[in-house]
Amino acid sequence: MHVLITSDTVGGVWTYTQELVSGLAARGHRVTLVSFGKLPSADQATWLRNLANVDYRPTEYRLEWMEVAERDIEESRRYLEFLVREVQPDVLHFNQYCYGDIDVDVPRIVVAHSDVVSWWVAVHGCEPDDTPWMHRYREHVANGLGASDMVLAPSQWMLDAVTRHYLAPSRGTVIYNGRSPELFDPDRIKEDYVLSVGRIWDEGKHVSLLLQGPQSIPIKIVGWTQEPGRENKALPTCPPNVQLLGSKSQDELRHLYAEAPIYTAASRYEPFGLSPLEAALSRCALVMNDIPVFHELWGDAATYFRKDDPADLGRLLDELNQTPDLRNRLANKAFLRACQKFTASRMVAEYESAYHQVASRMEKVA
Repeated sequence: MHVLITSDTVGGVWTYTQELVSGLAARGHRVTLVSFGKLPSADQATWLRNLANVDYRPTEYRLEWMEVAERDIEESRRYLEFLVREVQPDVLHFNQYCYGDIDVDVPRIVVAHSDVVSWWVAVHGCEPDDTPWMHRYREHVANGLGASDMVLAPSQWMLDAVTRHYLAPSRGTVIYNGRSPELFDPDRIKEDYVLSVGRIWDEGKHVSLLLQGPQSIPIKIVGWTQEPGRENKALPTCPPNVQLLGSKSQDELRHLYAEAPIYTAASRYEPFGLSPLEAALSRCALVMNDIPVFHELWGDAATYFRKDDPADLGRLLDELNQTPDLRNRLANKAFLRACQKFTASRMVAEYESAYHQVASRMEKVA
C-alpha cells in the first residue's frame, strides 16, 4: 500500500511520525512523507537516511494553528493536491486538520493530535474569543474532520474533545501512540533526581509547577527555555535543587530517562503524552497531574497529585523519594503497562488496519 502522510517538525508529532513511518516501511509499505512548520534539524532527520520505500518532501509552510498562516495554508493545500496527483497514493493520512478536505479523490484519515480550542479550555477554563483568526481556525478543523473517511485520536479524551468543540466524526477511532521499547534502557542503576520534560513557558505542559516552591529532591527539567519570538525575556528564577537543562537530543534524553527514578508529568493539557511513555519504558515511577487523560492511559500504574497543586506534587515526590519499595513498584507497573499497551509495533499494526478499512470502503463505493 502507498500512503501519503503529512507531519510537522515542531513537536512530538515528529517522534510519532518517525515510529509510524519506520514501521510501515519495515512492513513493506510505500510512504510519501510531507513535513510542514520548518525544515528538520540534522538530528531530527537522521532516521530518514537509508530508509527504503520512503519519499520525503520537507517544506516550511506555516502550521494551521499559527495566527498568520492563512496564505501558507492555501498554498500548501494546492501543493498537496498537485503532489497527490503526481504520486497517486492509495490513502491520505493527514496529521493536520486543514488538509482533510483538499480536492482529490483519495480516501483519507485525519488524526486529531491536539487543537487550539481544547488547549485553551484546559489552560484558561473557557473557550477562546471568536476572533477572525479563531473563526477561520474552527472552520479549517470542522471542514477537515467532516470530509475525512475516518478520524483517529491518540486517546478517547482527545476524540471526545474534537466532538465537543467542533463536530462528531462520522467514524472516530482511538489508536494510542506507541514507542519502541528497545530504544530505552529500563535496567540502568537509578540516580537521585526527578525528571520532567516540557517547554518552561508552555502553560499546557505546566512544568512551572516545579518552580513554585523548594524541592527536597533534585529536579531536572528538559525543554526549550525561551519562547519563540520572546528570546529576550528573562528566565524564571529556579528554587534550589531545580535545574533547567534546555533542549536535548533523543540520545541525551534517553540517558536522562534511564537514570531518573521518578518522572513528573505536570501537564494540564495533554492529548496523549509521549514523554511519560518514554519515561515508563525507562522504568521511571510516574507522578502525574490529576487530569482525565492520564487516568485513561495509566490507571493505577501512576500516582496523581491534586490538579495543578504544587504543594501536593512536592509531597508526593518526597514520599516516593523516601519510600524506595513504593517507587519501584510504581516504576515496574508503569513499565509493564507501557510494554503491553503503548508499543510502536501495536500502533503501526492498528494504523495499517485503518488504512485498509478506508481503502476498502472506497473500492466498494467505486
